[in-house]
Amino acid sequence: MVDIGTISTEKRNENTKNIDLVSTNDILKMINDEDKSVPLAVAAASAQIGIVVDVVTQAFKKGGRLIYIGAGTSGRLGVLDASECPPTFGVSKNMVIGIIAGGNKALRYPIEKVEDSKKAAVKDLKKVRLNQNDVVVGITASGRTPYAVGALEFAKEKGCETACITTSSNSVIARTAKYPIEAITGAEPLTGSTRMKSGTAQKLILNMITTASMVKIGKVYENLMVDVQMSNDKLVSRATSIVMDITGCTKEVAQASLDKFDSVKYAIFSIMSKIEEKDKIRDILAEHDGNIRESLKRL
Repeated sequence: MVDIGTISTEKRNENTKNIDLVSTNDILKMINDEDKSVPLAVAAASAQIGIVVDVVTQAFKKGGRLIYIGAGTSGRLGVLDASECPPTFGVSKNMVIGIIAGGNKALRYPIEKVEDSKKAAVKDLKKVRLNQNDVVVGITASGRTPYAVGALEFAKEKGCETACITTSSNSVIARTAKYPIEAITGAEPLTGSTRMKSGTAQKLILNMITTASMVKIGKVYENLMVDVQMSNDKLVSRATSIVMDITGCTKEVAQASLDKFDSVKYAIFSIMSKIEEKDKIRDILAEHDGNIRESLKRL
């Protein structure tokens, strides 16, 4: 038996003990009032998050990967954040990987028992050919899920950098990870339902890690996604708008450049540098890790 009395996310919330007696609007107000505390918990962990961002950035620059791993809600959130990186930042689907206990089926259906298996985590990490250049982030609200803890233990054996995201205090996984992130969200509106405040905090932190690290490796110019993939009509329109915003060119010029290079970043760099040769643009950007500002400075 797990001693849930030691897990802070399992404690009862005094503010919502009569949630089953009040009106619909009051139920919603109770939930919303509790949700308001989540950004404050994340802010309190900002220094820890910053350390992880820098570790991930260095790993990316060396060709390493960011691997999220968790069970249940935590695992689903990791997979979600990983899956959104390729279209948003134009990176390989293997650069940020999300692993959930129980595999793809667990994204839709609960497969609860597997979270108790450290061996399952090792097996899943072997499937993605974990190596010492990777950063493994274990995600677990309770901070004690064996699947996530076992993943970090194996990652450390392989020489990987390890981090965690937990919303419980004094947790096993925070002691296991080299770089713990602890956003202590307190008791849930529904006791133990960590898909609520804990899940929200985890989502915010995951967004922060990938967004900030992608900014630092040149995937963003100002606050625009210059490696966005033009995979649907909306994203084609966004790409055109990005090129126009940054360069000040007309819509016609932006569309012509995008048609020529099939790349937002190349289109921007070509217009700003007056360089038309794709190979030359590629070489210049490659010299400066794809960073437009640094590439333009060196011309």
